[in-house]
Amino acid sequence: MLEALANAENGATLSDLALDTGAPKTSLVGLLAGLTAEGCLARDATGRYFLGPRFLSLAMRAIAGRELIVLARPILADLVAATGETAVLGALAPDADLAIYLDKVESSNPIRYAVTVGERRELYCTALGKVLLAHFDPARLRHYLKSTQRRKFTETTITAGAKLEADLSAIRVNGIARTNDERIPGASGVAAPIFASDGTVAAVALIAGPSERMRANAETNERAVRQAAAECTRATGGIAVAPRHDKHPLK
Repeated sequence: MLEALANAENGATLSDLALDTGAPKTSLVGLLAGLTAEGCLARDATGRYFLGPRFLSLAMRAIAGRELIVLARPILADLVAATGETAVLGALAPDADLAIYLDKVESSNPIRYAVTVGERRELYCTALGKVLLAHFDPARLRHYLKSTQRRKFTETTITAGAKLEADLSAIRVNGIARTNDERIPGASGVAAPIFASDGTVAAVALIAGPSERMRANAETNERAVRQAAAECTRATGGIAVAPRHDKHPLK
């Protein structure tokens, strides 16, 4: 049905769609009504259906996501060369408050951080996730903090709401997130935001590796991640947002 609408320059009626899809009108009515209510379809005064703003927005986001992966790959490779650690491109999962790995370039070190593209991680205890969480709008952040059960994976996992809020505020001020043994013992990460054209966070650049090595090279790692994230922002036409000096994320 969506394909038929995409090919219909002047929209399509219920009868047109029934003919194109081979489905009875009674089967299509409820589907059309639901998609229209969600903004995926639009219906004009003559009863013709068109692809709606939400569907078009989702399509553009999918295209932009693929473009970002292609453009970011050489930047990730340079990040690995500069730090010796695994570099990851991640973003907010489309269907849950979780971080998802979009792409990776792994370190050649025999002891290294390994990830699987498509794997998901919690927001509150990962560097990638904390960058995303720090840039939630206040209402969404409040809801997340109230509704999300926070498991203590290690002794250093931050689960207390007040302490997590302070950590997120520091990330907004410094423009970078750091985690040390919070999700996996012996593994640490540093991450920075990649901004979209509207100033929102489109994705995150991350490097991760053994905690001892990450601590020893903290300054180099942080500088390299900031630079990589800024390069990704420029490459995709994004607009970098200056760090926010708010003292409390929920005010």
